[in-house]
Amino acid sequence: MTDALRLVDITEDHLEDVLRIRRQSFGTMASGDRDEWWKYAVKFLEDGRYVGVADGDALVAAARFWNFGQWWSGRRIPVAGVAGVVVSPEYRGRGVGSLLMRGVMRRGVEKGFPLSALYPATTVIYRHLGYEFGGSRYKYSFQSADLRRLGGKDVSIRRAGPDDAQRFLEVASRVNESRRSNGVLIWPLDEIEEWLADEDNTAFLADDGFVLYNWAGDEELSVDELIAGSEQTARALWATVGSGSSIARTVHAYLPPGDPIHLMIETEADKKAEEQRWMLRLLDAPAAIAARGFAPSAVVEVDVRIDDPDVPENSGDWHLTVADGVGELAPAEAADSMRFGPRGLAALYAGTSLNVLRGAGLAKGPATNDAALDAAFAGSASYMLDYF
Repeated sequence: MTDALRLVDITEDHLEDVLRIRRQSFGTMASGDRDEWWKYAVKFLEDGRYVGVADGDALVAAARFWNFGQWWSGRRIPVAGVAGVVVSPEYRGRGVGSLLMRGVMRRGVEKGFPLSALYPATTVIYRHLGYEFGGSRYKYSFQSADLRRLGGKDVSIRRAGPDDAQRFLEVASRVNESRRSNGVLIWPLDEIEEWLADEDNTAFLADDGFVLYNWAGDEELSVDELIAGSEQTARALWATVGSGSSIARTVHAYLPPGDPIHLMIETEADKKAEEQRWMLRLLDAPAAIAARGFAPSAVVEVDVRIDDPDVPENSGDWHLTVADGVGELAPAEAADSMRFGPRGLAALYAGTSLNVLRGAGLAKGPATNDAALDAAFAGSASYMLDYF
């Protein structure tokens, strides 16, 4: 690195340079995608969510982050979804990516995001910066004829459009809260409106559920999201997706590993299920603990020490309290504490057991409260339905 390297806010004047670096990083963008990419880039930079690194006057790296919500034990928390991380080839391996990501994390803190998440192209850089695996994105494949036989004909469903976007959010929120879901993203309302306006998508809405799907090939459909608050609604929506089984023989679906469909369908999903892992980081540890839901019956009182060199506000001695499904991380005097770095803290937050964290060297200190912490942070497997 040189002394001329500095963090900058991406402006519209930088976007041609960002496109050049992106082309060097990921290949040529399809001709029809440039306008769409530019439209989103302007949204990010206008909101101060696009950060770059410049060497003198030349832009050499850039990254942006989405303004998402994410469910943790049934409570919705703001999360900065980092995407589009690009570094010019001649600057790779020289610390530019780390400088860029520290700038992104600092901007996330400034904008009030307790959490950050991303899909890693490589885990090395992100682990050095305190990210750790938080969950996965799962893709399953079913025979559409099997889905068609699920029934649910007594459930009223209708085709959905852009005016139903708020209703989609309300249904998803109600179901994810009741299920105490972990990891699931909530997209901005305007994005959902665009999905529902896209003629390539098909969407149906019921009183307590919805489905959004599209063609994935000549004989294949892909379900982006299907959520249902009852068995009969789930059956009706899945049967609707499978209704064209004479043409679309296979249905791919992004689902949690514990989705009810796995217990409802007579034949199991294709054994070649796909899993894509994503990473999590706490940007504001006290705010992240206060916003998260916890197991209602769990009770925890434990002193912890956090060492977070890249977000020093998280570092120090803390007292963690959990009771009645609510957590608090309050400053405390130095004590014989459990000790976590940012990676261990992120993995604990995502429900990784203390036994695994200790085995990986990500948790140290007294083990007296391990069982209580496991019970507090436990829940359903954390997952995402979306790639960003």
